[in-house]
Amino acid sequence: MRASPPPTTLRPVPLLTSRPRSDIHFWRHGAIGPMVVTDNHILGHESAGVVIATHPSVTHLQTGDRVAIEPGLICNNCEQCLTGRYNGCEKMRFLSTPPIDGLLRRYVNHPAIWCHKIGDMTFENGALLEPLSVALAGMERAGVALGDCVLICGAGPIGLITLLCCQAAGASPLVITDVDEGRLQVASKICPRVKTYKVDTSLSPSDAGAAIVKIAGDVKPAIAMECTGVESSVANAIYSVKFGGKVFVIGVGRPEMSLPFMRLSTQEIDLQFQYRYSNTWPRAIRLVRDGVIDMRQLVTHRFDLEDAVKAFETSGDVKSGAIKVMIQSEINS
Repeated sequence: MRASPPPTTLRPVPLLTSRPRSDIHFWRHGAIGPMVVTDNHILGHESAGVVIATHPSVTHLQTGDRVAIEPGLICNNCEQCLTGRYNGCEKMRFLSTPPIDGLLRRYVNHPAIWCHKIGDMTFENGALLEPLSVALAGMERAGVALGDCVLICGAGPIGLITLLCCQAAGASPLVITDVDEGRLQVASKICPRVKTYKVDTSLSPSDAGAAIVKIAGDVKPAIAMECTGVESSVANAIYSVKFGGKVFVIGVGRPEMSLPFMRLSTQEIDLQFQYRYSNTWPRAIRLVRDGVIDMRQLVTHRFDLEDAVKAFETSGDVKSGAIKVMIQSEINS
């Protein structure tokens, strides 16, 4: 028996859950910075599903609606919530971040306000609205503009989706870096005009930066979208951008790292960071619905819910070629 939903909530069935890198980190290491798994824990925060029940107070959704689930639950009382930057909510409960259970389950009660209607959009695209929201938040705060030379560090899921966004925004030229040639090939497939750079880990950051600028046609990037959180990659980005440029860090890294301070100082480079997103889901839905952003080629593997462990193993294996791994829950109720 399932308990009745509390007021203003509904019960969506997560039919499709994507495997984000943060979940892999929790699965392998039991922690990301101060967020530590201390007990049995359910992962998953990129999901879409079908509404099977609603509270009488919910009027904009009904049974049978297809929805994407925004996984952050906020207090609506702190300064961040009241000023619209609810990703910084002081009492945020983010699904899959311990101790709050995630969406890798058949049923979940969730506030209706955070269940976004997706119409006839596929559940895979619905699940991918979450990483797209991460990229959109980065694009907005970094200020990527038409004609900007943009460097994207990291060709993982967030880096590739950021590449799609930069392409749609008219950034030019575009350069993407990674240590894995296979992922760079994926980048070239989804964005044929992107220039790729396979990171040479033997080079110093200044030499790597020079190599990146050369690949860009001797155009120094105005903005680097750093999607790895790796210290050496952040340093490479800092040595790549132009005077007065910006390094925008989306990736999650170690609690502390060393950075080329004087390069930042003497080149007046802005170093900016991001934590999740806010007010992005309606825009993300429009971009996918209207075909501006096409993420279908990023889905490389699919598993049933019963094979979730195998899905995690595949997603965490660099040799698998996995980009986005989907876990599907087929039910008949």
